Amino acid sequence: MRLLPLALAVVVASTAAAQQRSTSPEPMSPPPIPLPANLPVLPAAQQTKMNHDLLEIDIEQLHRLYQQHKYTVEQVTRWYMGRIAQYNGIYRAVQTVNTAEALATAKTQDTAKYDAAKPLWGVPVVIKANTAVKGLIDSDGWQGFALPGHEFIAPKDATVVARLRAAGAIILGITNMPDFAASDTNRSTAFGRTGNAYDVRFSPGGSSGGTVTAVTSNMAMLGTGTDTANSIRMPSGTSAVVGVLPTRGLVSIAGIAPLDWLLDNTGPIARNVTDAAIALGVMNGSGHPVDPLDFRTEGTGRTEGADTAQLGPYLPYLKKDALKGKRFGIPAFMLSGNTGFGVSVAPRPTNAMRPETRAMLMKAIDQLRAAGAEIVIDDTFMPDTFAQAVRKINTRAYRRDGTNQWLAEFGPAEYRSVDAYEKAIGSPLPATVTGITPPGTAANPNRPPTPQVLLKEDPKADETYFGPRKAALALFLGELDRLHLDGVIYPSAQMPPPDETMPQNGQLSSGPHSSTGWNNNIGVPAVVVPAGFYDGGLPFGLEISTRPWHDGDLLGWAYAYEQSTKMRKSPVLVEAGLLPNAR
Repeated sequence: MRLLPLALAVVVASTAAAQQRSTSPEPMSPPPIPLPANLPVLPAAQQTKMNHDLLEIDIEQLHRLYQQHKYTVEQVTRWYMGRIAQYNGIYRAVQTVNTAEALATAKTQDTAKYDAAKPLWGVPVVIKANTAVKGLIDSDGWQGFALPGHEFIAPKDATVVARLRAAGAIILGITNMPDFAASDTNRSTAFGRTGNAYDVRFSPGGSSGGTVTAVTSNMAMLGTGTDTANSIRMPSGTSAVVGVLPTRGLVSIAGIAPLDWLLDNTGPIARNVTDAAIALGVMNGSGHPVDPLDFRTEGTGRTEGADTAQLGPYLPYLKKDALKGKRFGIPAFMLSGNTGFGVSVAPRPTNAMRPETRAMLMKAIDQLRAAGAEIVIDDTFMPDTFAQAVRKINTRAYRRDGTNQWLAEFGPAEYRSVDAYEKAIGSPLPATVTGITPPGTAANPNRPPTPQVLLKEDPKADETYFGPRKAALALFLGELDRLHLDGVIYPSAQMPPPDETMPQNGQLSSGPHSSTGWNNNIGVPAVVVPAGFYDGGLPFGLEISTRPWHDGDLLGWAYAYEQSTKMRKSPVLVEAGLLPNAR
């Protein structure tokens, strides 16, 4: 039965643990957003025939097919819709299909003919459910934004969506995500659970698990992810795709529902580095990232070192010998198991690197060395003291500020603020996004009550946020300088994806975990590239990070690794079997 508003009021006012469905043992109620239905798919024979040309295709190959007039944009768009119709019932990656608008855009492009000036012309892409697409439900994964009659219908596009449209992309649909992006697995009260494309029983990770499952399954050519502590990178590693966390300030986050707006970021997810590089160039405004709605993209708010930025285009950085002569270190704190960044500030030593993950990392090190890189393993490099410095960065007091800014600019007319939501619905937004714990709620030791203030007006902002952030970044850069390193490498997750049909540590699986939130805290870029498969057949991802604004170099190193190893293998999908409702 669909939740009624009265029942929702009880859910919204519940404890933080209940809001985080990843740790709740009780069965979920049916989600309010149904599976996409009645899609305008191609005839079965045509769909099968096109599989040969379109499965695992990249942007350059697709554009060549358009130029040769082998397929129309409408045919390609409907082919992807056919993939969604065939497999989404099991994997639940795509929450909403933008059917009418996607087909209308495709027909317009077919009439106008191929436009080489638009790098994503005719490319079907998917958008994560916390990123505004005009006219569609911006659920943020949460049932409270999908209430009948009170749906969060985005009044305009997020900045990155507008840039994707301008570059010719076909906005195919919206991908599933966990509530408010606050989970390492992809279990949503708005749409249900997304399964891993390589085995639906296992987690794809969160919170961009819907996008990675859609992209790796060829339900879309590429997509957007968001990342507050690991949410582009860890899921990309579970699913053999490339995920890019840009330097904070390179890409605007305006129009993206905040989990923690001072840590949030957005970037592309694709099946190969070349497509990711093209998409990143589009998402950053084709070298002009400034957006008045995102203070990190302009003026004094920009990430430190902006004058040295590699703004793109990024294809010139993609060279097969880019790794030769480069030096990379492995953060000692990640090997020792000291984790816990981003949304939670507490260490999580139980999420230390698993032996099988360490073994995969060692194989990747051998591959990097074979490609010409030097790997430095030094227990004095980025030790626990670095992790402790990062944890001094405190953003908790500004949660409500970020959510109010987002609602004021991108919220529906019914609720343009945190208070307006409560007035319209009769229950408050959860503390996860407001920082305000409802009266009577049990205390959460990882999220102690914090008075909410405006960042611009807080006299303690330098003490709590800006100062510690600058100090931690300086420490990171100093460590690279000390050992003459170009960057750092490590696994995108500390463990393989877990089987979500089985209890993990005595409770419902909370997904795989990583210790990569430090990147968000100090604003440095990272990229994940497919790096092999565990013995059980699930993917392993290698993550590479470097100095801020060296996004082009980063993509070049990922490309060189990708081309020298060719580790990606597409999943074998099923249309029926375990978990028919994928929940």
